[in-house]
Amino acid sequence: MNIFLEILVYGAVQSDIYALLAMGFCLIFGVANVVNLAHTAFYMIGAYLIYTFFTLLKFNLAMSILLSTVSVGILAMGLYRFCIRPVMFSEWSVLMITIALALFFQQLMIFFYGPPDRNVQGFIEEKFSLFGRVDIDAQRLLTLGISVVLLILLWLFIYRTRMGKAILAVAQDREAALFMGINCERVYLTVIAISAILAAIGGAFIAPTIGARPEMWAPALGRIFAVVVLGGMRSLEGTILAALLIGYTEVVISFAISSYFGEIVAVIIILLMLTFRPSGLLGKRAEV
Repeated sequence: MNIFLEILVYGAVQSDIYALLAMGFCLIFGVANVVNLAHTAFYMIGAYLIYTFFTLLKFNLAMSILLSTVSVGILAMGLYRFCIRPVMFSEWSVLMITIALALFFQQLMIFFYGPPDRNVQGFIEEKFSLFGRVDIDAQRLLTLGISVVLLILLWLFIYRTRMGKAILAVAQDREAALFMGINCERVYLTVIAISAILAAIGGAFIAPTIGARPEMWAPALGRIFAVVVLGGMRSLEGTILAALLIGYTEVVISFAISSYFGEIVAVIIILLMLTFRPSGLLGKRAEV
């Protein structure tokens, strides 16, 4: 029973972080048709910024999160404007530039913070007892709650707001959206900012659990690919389902065998899905 409860909570936290990252990745690809390999670098930067503002400078939590996420959002829009936009219609150029940016930010973190992991002060230090059987860090429960709220708000934004409808229109047909008077460039910037902020929040809230590490973007990128391949590159609903499946599969394997075996789950899923169902679980149904 204790192990089951731990798997339930740890799997939910892991799945929600994957969903936050993958949803942003899917938004960028679905709307701007850009495969942004630097997306998880924003996840890493978010972790280091929360370490800087909250742990080092001792700002209050709300201010630290606000500064971290807004900074990453502005950075992402600047990178899009000056690095990605000039070559966004060349897939290979985008891939090369974005992976170069991710590596650049990794080296930048090493330069400023050094190669060792940085321990981030927990937002909540208490532990909660679930059903009196297992103690769970309040930090994990907070991360889980925030992730769920953000995913709900993102869904409401996409399907219930005017900008969300503009995003859907551009994703479905860019030329038709232009004829309807939609400012596609504004939509692209909005999507880029939202995606980066989601990644930064994910990095900020998971940092007290796993620490801030300069290489943390690379494993996360592999997980994102597994999630979007399994769920469908343009499917938001499929992305959430795939994140749950991969997150819980990794946690179960880690508990049952070893955390090292959990690492290869993403690779196996990518190979199987690309071989037998390239469109993903819901790739033909719920498109962004």
